[in-house]
Amino acid sequence: MARMYARRKGKASSTKPEDKKNPKWVSYKGKEIEKLVVKLSKEGNGTAMIGTALRDVYGIPSVRSATGKKIDTILKENKIVGEYPEPLFNLLKQAVNMHRHLKENKKDTQSIRSVTIVESKVRRLGKYYKKKGVLPAEWKYKLEEAKLIVQ
Repeated sequence: MARMYARRKGKASSTKPEDKKNPKWVSYKGKEIEKLVVKLSKEGNGTAMIGTALRDVYGIPSVRSATGKKIDTILKENKIVGEYPEPLFNLLKQAVNMHRHLKENKKDTQSIRSVTIVESKVRRLGKYYKKKGVLPAEWKYKLEEAKLIVQ
C-alpha cells in the first residue's frame, strides 16, 4: 500500500539480515541440519513448520545459510515430497474446509465470498504450476477431487 503523503510505496515487512554466512554460535553442521529436516518432515510437518521448529527449538536461524539449500530442495533430494506442491495443497485444504462450513451455515455470506476468493487462488496457482510443468497440462480444480486429495 502506498504512503498517504509521500507518493511512494512503504516498507511494510521485516527483512532478513544481509549476512549470508551461518552464524558462529550455531552448533549444528549442514548434514545434521539435513537429517533434522528429514526427521521433522517424516513427523508430518510442512516446510513452514519445519523452518519454525528449527528456529525455535534447535536455534538454527536459517537452513539456507547453514546448508546452502532450501528446505524444499532437501526434501526433494530425499524424495519426501507430496504429489502436489505445498502452497496448492494448503489452498485445497482451505477450500474443502470452507465448503464443509458452508454446508452447515448456508446463510454465511462472508464465507461464500471467501470461498470464491480461495478457489480463484487455487485456479491461478494451478495455472502457474501447469505452466512450470509441476502439474499435468489437463489438471483442473474440482471440489470432489480436492476432497479426495486432502483426505
